Amino acid sequence: MNWTLAIPEIALSISGLIILLWGAIQKKGNAFFPCAILSIAAFVAVGFLTLTVSNGVGYNGLFINDEFSRYMKLLIIIAGFLSIILSIDFNGKNDTNCFEYIALIVFSTVGAMVMVSSNDLMTLYMGLELSSLALYVLCAIDRKNVFSAESGVKYFVLGSVASGILLYGISMIYGFSGGMGYSTIHQIIASNHALSAGFAVGLVFVLVGLCFKISAVPFHMWTPDVYQGAPTPVTTFLSTAPKFAAFALFLRLMIGPFGHLSPQWQLLIEVIAILSIIIGSVGAIAQTNIKRMMAYSSISHMGFALVGLAAATPDGVMGTLIYLTTYLFMNVGTFAVIAAMSRKGHVVENINDLAGLGKTDPGIATAMAIFMFSMAGVPPLAGFFGKFLVFKAALGADLYSLTIIGLLASAVGAFFYLRIVKIMFFDKAVEALDQRSLSLSFVTFSMGTLTLVFMLFLSPMVQMGQIAAQSLFH
Repeated sequence: MNWTLAIPEIALSISGLIILLWGAIQKKGNAFFPCAILSIAAFVAVGFLTLTVSNGVGYNGLFINDEFSRYMKLLIIIAGFLSIILSIDFNGKNDTNCFEYIALIVFSTVGAMVMVSSNDLMTLYMGLELSSLALYVLCAIDRKNVFSAESGVKYFVLGSVASGILLYGISMIYGFSGGMGYSTIHQIIASNHALSAGFAVGLVFVLVGLCFKISAVPFHMWTPDVYQGAPTPVTTFLSTAPKFAAFALFLRLMIGPFGHLSPQWQLLIEVIAILSIIIGSVGAIAQTNIKRMMAYSSISHMGFALVGLAAATPDGVMGTLIYLTTYLFMNVGTFAVIAAMSRKGHVVENINDLAGLGKTDPGIATAMAIFMFSMAGVPPLAGFFGKFLVFKAALGADLYSLTIIGLLASAVGAFFYLRIVKIMFFDKAVEALDQRSLSLSFVTFSMGTLTLVFMLFLSPMVQMGQIAAQSLFH
């Protein structure tokens, strides 16, 4: 069994149960802050456990721990950790400071970690559903806000359809291959390249389900509405941890069991990547709500990350891992600024509400400018290196059309990022934003610093990414 491979997931699950028990015995409204502190401590402890747990396959082949899963789990844990910190002040001001909120983020993180370590299609689905069910409730947790309820319902309905499609694809793969384990499927494909049409349909259905989870075109329809309606810390979590887990599945499935079929699926991934980059970049231009703009931005970023997968090489996977790492810093930092956008206690989300921020709050405006330049891919910021590595891998795999279209779309996408910088520093100042909290300032400036000095850590990050990528190809 080798159950010790899942110690990080077990420890975080126990922490979630303790948070639920502690919250239930406390008076209403008094449990949120202690539960948040407990969850932060749990994330730190689980991060160390993830670094120390040994590699191997356990639970009768259902669960795998390797360098790739370790890398992705650390990204997911950091995303959960930062989302909780953002919640401490924001939820108190917006009456969503219930202890169930903390427990739901913890259990969603557990599901995401199980997805990353899945070595069987059934483990994949169990982790996916544990993560998704918690997210459905989190999106609708602000019961006084009709937009929050709407986002929860939309995400639940569309997410359920996507899960059903994914499950149907899994059943077809099992029916036509006779196996659920990744290694079993890999051996069947390696021994029989001429697979049946039913298996191909099952593979496409699984791809559809995963594309929904990372909000890749054409399965992106839910993203702008859910991002806008959900509380900002929930949107922060939703745009990072579940997408990292889905991307980990994408990489593990496509490179592992379906690796021999790469000539068949490469073109499909190329098309999805190109459409995501173009529609995400163009769609963001017309937005006036900053959270909707970030939704289209995330669609575009997922397209760029898919470029590395389309290459189907170790360098491509490494480029995708580095891209997701830089995306974490830029994205969480931007949402920290959005969480700080309030006037007289009321949340404001219009892009024009940032007008003159460079004069009224130069510190946070500078941090936001760093995030925007990084997302546009301006060197020497973190976002530039992520794009450079995925396009370098694409060129190495002779994907010239994908590289050219991606670079042209990057130029289009730079427009709406630079527009925010222009509004902050060159437009007439409006009323100043409320004083931001210490927790929001911590996340904003720590992410801004990491985005700014990422080049100093590029070499060790690339080495870690290469080791993680190579573990998928063995």
